[in-house]
Amino acid sequence: MKYAVVYEPTATGWSAYVPDLPGCIATGRTREEVKLQIAEAIAFHIEGLRQAGEPLPAPGSLADTVGGPGE
Repeated sequence: MKYAVVYEPTATGWSAYVPDLPGCIATGRTREEVKLQIAEAIAFHIEGLRQAGEPLPAPGSLADTVGGPGE
């Protein structure tokens, strides 16, 4: 399964979270670093759900970009 990931710049680097996996977050100094970290966080989160006997949430979130006024 592939989940949508939201990346956001921070004062000290980048953060990322997965809307369909509440609590699944990561941080890093660069976008590339946080991309690796969130991939590990997703795998860890899914493994935890499986071990707890919880169902895996189906991916449902979508991301897109939209231009603002004048773009």
